[in-house]
Amino acid sequence: MSTAQAHRIDVHHHFWPRSYMKEEQERNPNYKHSSANAQRLLNWSAEQAVEAMDANGIAAAIGSISTPGVWFGDVPAARRLSRQWNEEGAKTVQFRPKRFGFFAVVAPPDTEGALSEIDYALGTLNAEGIALLSNYDGKSLGDPAFAPVFDELNRRKAVVFVHPTMHPATAKLIPGLVPQGIEFPFETTRSITSLVLTGTLARCPDIKFVFSHGAGVLPYLAERIEHVGSSVQEFRDNNPQGILHALKGLYCDTASANSAPQLAAMLKFFPASNMLYGSDFPFVKPERDLHEFLAYDMPASTRAAIENGNAKGLFPRFADT
Repeated sequence: MSTAQAHRIDVHHHFWPRSYMKEEQERNPNYKHSSANAQRLLNWSAEQAVEAMDANGIAAAIGSISTPGVWFGDVPAARRLSRQWNEEGAKTVQFRPKRFGFFAVVAPPDTEGALSEIDYALGTLNAEGIALLSNYDGKSLGDPAFAPVFDELNRRKAVVFVHPTMHPATAKLIPGLVPQGIEFPFETTRSITSLVLTGTLARCPDIKFVFSHGAGVLPYLAERIEHVGSSVQEFRDNNPQGILHALKGLYCDTASANSAPQLAAMLKFFPASNMLYGSDFPFVKPERDLHEFLAYDMPASTRAAIENGNAKGLFPRFADT
């Protein structure tokens, strides 16, 4: 597919700068250099990404980091890694400004460092938003320790992209099964539940949250979260417009969430205006998920909104895409 035919805006697309990957190898002696995934990440390049985009009708992609991120319990290292990754992300955008944007990474456990990096990333590097992981040291995003970071993101009316990561309490519940198998969707939903029950979503209404992989299993469990959560006075007080109201205001992407049952649940729960196309490149070849997405029966206007229109509303820089 030629670039001229490209129209999709991919909001779930990972950048893997060589400098970051070199440190990841050094940090993790068990890194499987020979695995297919490892080779894709080690060999990532902006040129390679553009080739995959051109082949799959993707006009623009907003890059982000994935697990394990930049937080390993070391404040100076987190600040250095965040700055390094964000400046590399900005360079990728400079390489093809009409094809790329990026979500800057920060480390919320380091409040001072995160606030400083938010200012630099959004104010100097012109990032499209901020990327967070679903937990840090086992603390979900609704933890009070992260409140100053969310208050600042709310003040800036930022887009916040949330990607799942391993939770220390659940990552090895099923021996031999990597967390991506079933744990990541539940981990995403845990973090969303944390955000809504603590009142973070209601307190920060100007943040546009985008949750990966169809927002985990939220479409299936939202009514249950609302029913159980509403039985607790504190949770009701934290959500004056109701728990479901807060949850339905979230955005989700379609990365690795393109099977017919997943799309049916997402379209049933979320307003179609809150769904965004995502590829999960380079972990997933775009053509695999795209085949399922295109095979699903939905109105042409809904498909166009998911592929392109909704992202334009969040990211005005791509309005002409």
